[in-house]
Amino acid sequence: MKQLLLVRHAKSSWANPGQADFDRPLNERGHGDAPMMANRMIERGVSIDMIISSKAVRALTTANYFATANGIAISDIVEHDFLYHAPPERFVKAIIQIPDEINTAAIFAHNPGITDFVNQLTSTRIDDMPTCAIFAIRIDTLSWKNWAKAKKEYWFADWPKQV
Repeated sequence: MKQLLLVRHAKSSWANPGQADFDRPLNERGHGDAPMMANRMIERGVSIDMIISSKAVRALTTANYFATANGIAISDIVEHDFLYHAPPERFVKAIIQIPDEINTAAIFAHNPGITDFVNQLTSTRIDDMPTCAIFAIRIDTLSWKNWAKAKKEYWFADWPKQV
């Protein structure tokens, strides 16, 4: 059994309107929400073995908070250009590259692709993944390469403003 967490980046800053979208940092709320959500996963008993992220600043910064909380070196985060504003099929490209010794992986990416992807996985639907939201599934497989055929089961969803 494998576990996958799909995480939308935390709230980003629009303070510099001329800044390239790719380079937008987190805003103050994002810098608060990301470590809070990383700690919520620890409190839930979820231990992440591998972190994969879009190379966009806001996604990578969010991933850094989760890496730190899980004792993963920032240098061990796997960064993929193709996850920046990725359509669903690009998530699969990242997933099938995960080594089989990894049991729990987390992917950090962007809307609308992340919402589209999570809504293809199980019968559980989310209208719009909020910033720093986590959608978690369990996959009945021993190998990530068997992703396409493996049974996927909704595990949980959580986001900063969820009560």
